[in-house]
Amino acid sequence: MKNILVISGVIMTLMASGCKETSDKSELIFPKGEKINNTNFTGTAWLNTLVEGDSSNQNSVGSVTFEAGVRTKWHSHPAGQIILALNGKGYYQEKGKSKIIIKKGDVITCKHDIPHWHGASSDSEFVQIAITGREKGPTLWLEEVRNEEYNAK
Repeated sequence: MKNILVISGVIMTLMASGCKETSDKSELIFPKGEKINNTNFTGTAWLNTLVEGDSSNQNSVGSVTFEAGVRTKWHSHPAGQIILALNGKGYYQEKGKSKIIIKKGDVITCKHDIPHWHGASSDSEFVQIAITGREKGPTLWLEEVRNEEYNAK
């Protein structure tokens, strides 16, 4: 029940805040956070951890900003993940399926233990909220997404 309340609270906050457009670029609902310095992303991405999962709430919630062309490695989540697209244009793909385009307002449900990747399109920054269940273990990081996979239609 607590997990549902946390997720509902995040969604209500996002809906109430909205993205305000400026003449230069859209303002972020949440600050970009810290640059991600690991090998699980190609290029530059930032993470703002909004909720750290703990013993009373197993969900972690983070805002991730991908520069154009940046993506994750293939990976899976033992307890699944929900992606809320906030801004820009991104991609999502599950192993064995076609890549799909995701944009502001889209919601992606990543089933547990299904290898997938996500990130920005080649011509647009992409901002997402990732809600990741932790009760069944950490994210399993796999191989890099090949350029042929990323560029496929």
